Amino acid sequence: MIAVLILPGFPMGCLSSVIEPLRAACEIAERRAYRWQVVSETGAPVTCSAGIAFAADCALGDLEPPQALYVIASPQAASAASRATLGALRRLDRAGVTLGAFSGGVFALGRAGLLDGHRCSVHWCYEAAFRAAFPLAIPEDSVLTIDRRRETASGANAVFDLMLRRIADELDPAIMTEVACWFQHPMVRSEAVSQRRPAARGGLAADMLPAPVARAVAIFADNIETPVQIGAVARQAAVSERQLERVFKAATGLGPLAYYRQMRLNAARQLVLYSRDTLAEVAFRTGFSSAARMARQYRAAFGVTPDADRRSVDQLGSRAPLALGARAGHKKPGSKGGSDGEEDPDPRSVLRVASGHQAGDGRP
Repeated sequence: MIAVLILPGFPMGCLSSVIEPLRAACEIAERRAYRWQVVSETGAPVTCSAGIAFAADCALGDLEPPQALYVIASPQAASAASRATLGALRRLDRAGVTLGAFSGGVFALGRAGLLDGHRCSVHWCYEAAFRAAFPLAIPEDSVLTIDRRRETASGANAVFDLMLRRIADELDPAIMTEVACWFQHPMVRSEAVSQRRPAARGGLAADMLPAPVARAVAIFADNIETPVQIGAVARQAAVSERQLERVFKAATGLGPLAYYRQMRLNAARQLVLYSRDTLAEVAFRTGFSSAARMARQYRAAFGVTPDADRRSVDQLGSRAPLALGARAGHKKPGSKGGSDGEEDPDPRSVLRVASGHQAGDGRP
């Protein structure tokens, strides 16, 4: 039995990436090789980040120990998980259950102390906040990580890779290959594959940057809290300061100093949105001399103050992170505010993926 604990604001794609490859493997094998349950904290429906409510098969407290349990959540909801939920996760760990987490679900396992001393995959858009909150965990840049009885994946496609690995190990590599082909999943990635990240500016992925720029960006990333001089970075990148300025502007549209500042602001925004640090602590962690100085540059970069940005995150934590360097505070025409999370969901919007029933409608 595979159990999936969904918390408010969870990304729907991660849930689908757990269940669909297992469902397909059952069809290909022509036997019920896997069963699954969708679990919530109380047994009540849970609303995902897209605003759709999903019914649960049972409450976490009523769950019989499964083979594995995966937590899927937004960082805000995971950080607000109840003491009863954290206690239930610890009990499952003591019972020998494999525990995992996808997307913001790592924050729930972190709060339960279940990632202390474990390697784990943390999505790049939460990494700064996760590192600050859980110094005993060992976050890695890989798309997925398996460390003893902990399985973590950074996003929905990485979850699919993890399930394919499970199918290959537990059923047959040939079935895994056919499942991947069903869903036109072109590459089965391993722990050796790193996450792709967008460059802070310029429209490129970070792994597409010219070599001197990539070396400088790596140095910047290692020195967010204590800023380094651009001249020192140029020497480490084996280019002149003038050459570094030129290649940075050609690749990203920004000089190295402005790019470095944007990286620090992006890290500050992660902490504002996904941590409980005070603004003074956020400023300190991201190399700004004061909260006021950070706030001025934050507003210039994102179009909103840190205080207002933090308040804008709804209680379900269902707001997705904005693009790096994007300006906030401007709604698209016709957009509406989110729910306050207190009303019962419309029954017509409740989807059920129940134990003992095939998810989906047959072939993909």
